Amino acid sequence: MNTSIKILIVAALAVTVVAAVALKKGKPVTYSSAATPTVTATAASPDTANTAAVANAKLPKLLDLGATKCIPCKMMAPILAELKKEYAGRMNVEFIDVWENEGAGKQYGVEMIPTQIFFDATGKELFRHVGFYGREDILGKWKELGVDLGGNNPVGIVRETPVAADTRPREQVCFMCDGDVNAKSRTVVKGQAEQRVLCSPHCYFIYFSSIVGADLKAEDAKVNVADWSSGNLVAAPSATYLYGMDAKGRATVRAFADKDAAIKEQQANPGNLVTWDVLRSKELATRCAFCDRAVYPEDACAVKFGTTRGYDCCTHCAMGVAARLKQNIEVEAKDGLTGELIRVKTLDGQIAALEPATTVAWFGQKKGADGKWVSAGCFKQGFFVSEDNLKKWLDARPPMTGRQITIAQALADKMKLTPEQIAKACKLGECK
Repeated sequence: MNTSIKILIVAALAVTVVAAVALKKGKPVTYSSAATPTVTATAASPDTANTAAVANAKLPKLLDLGATKCIPCKMMAPILAELKKEYAGRMNVEFIDVWENEGAGKQYGVEMIPTQIFFDATGKELFRHVGFYGREDILGKWKELGVDLGGNNPVGIVRETPVAADTRPREQVCFMCDGDVNAKSRTVVKGQAEQRVLCSPHCYFIYFSSIVGADLKAEDAKVNVADWSSGNLVAAPSATYLYGMDAKGRATVRAFADKDAAIKEQQANPGNLVTWDVLRSKELATRCAFCDRAVYPEDACAVKFGTTRGYDCCTHCAMGVAARLKQNIEVEAKDGLTGELIRVKTLDGQIAALEPATTVAWFGQKKGADGKWVSAGCFKQGFFVSEDNLKKWLDARPPMTGRQITIAQALADKMKLTPEQIAKACKLGECK
């Protein structure tokens, strides 16, 4: 291969994740400039040599044709290794390097790599896919093709009923985060039929940013905050706020009906005295890149899309950015129990990399009025570096209900959402 061809190859790799293989005799490997992998619903019938290669198979077979130095092929490698180990005795998984074995590329009619071919137990080709293919998508395709691989691993932790009921009085439980309500930071939103109690002004602004088409003046008229000194409620727009910062960099907010009391508190706990309007601008400055709710960066998942870096209010919303923007993303999340760093990368709506590989997701759910399971909200979701960490986290939350899912499933659930559903994500009365 001459130098000019090598340069073209490197340049093409920078703009695509799909490699093309020229199968005509004597031609070198080239790369496609296509930005998105293509999918063929059902490939042409395998040729005689193809059939002979798999005719004696007694198990369904997944054949991946790629190359050890092809970028998307490298991403496929750990997925294939995992499937081969997990489904041993139920499915054959094979990899062929077509750069080292050009005849295989011709034999199977491969034009681009990686290509995955699905065969039934008789050796009949059922389906082929071109490009990176995630684990959950592979297993989902087998199911769609009517091939029962059987003996799947246990689904993980499922908690459909609370281990113990939450016995806290309703007025002492935050409507948004489900945390305890401190009488000195209590925030109350008056409604026509009922009032909603929140643990802090911060949770109020999360609540406010969850309202579709919120009228600022109308909402301001409904909210009261507790005076830090007395605990008595005062109209939020009339209060003075001491806006500070804790040791972790998280904002602290204390409301005062009397400005002199706020100045006195400022001497003991340094911060800035601000009005309700200034506090609102601070609290709404950082928003979730998926659902647009207010979030503190210190509490959030970091997400990178293209050259932009943003934040998400929970791990599941972080996965939703890939669906909302139709882009590949990189997520940095924290283990819900220990704070250990978890990294996730997506490629074409699938998981391309996960560190550590043992990471699992918790999907907090509750039963709606119609008896159907719905999301329990962002505060009851999380990623964990191991199932053991998830168990310990749940042990401390006996009222919690929901189920353990894979990170791939967390992404797949978001990728299935329609634009209309994404627009309603995490909005009051719309979280499903």
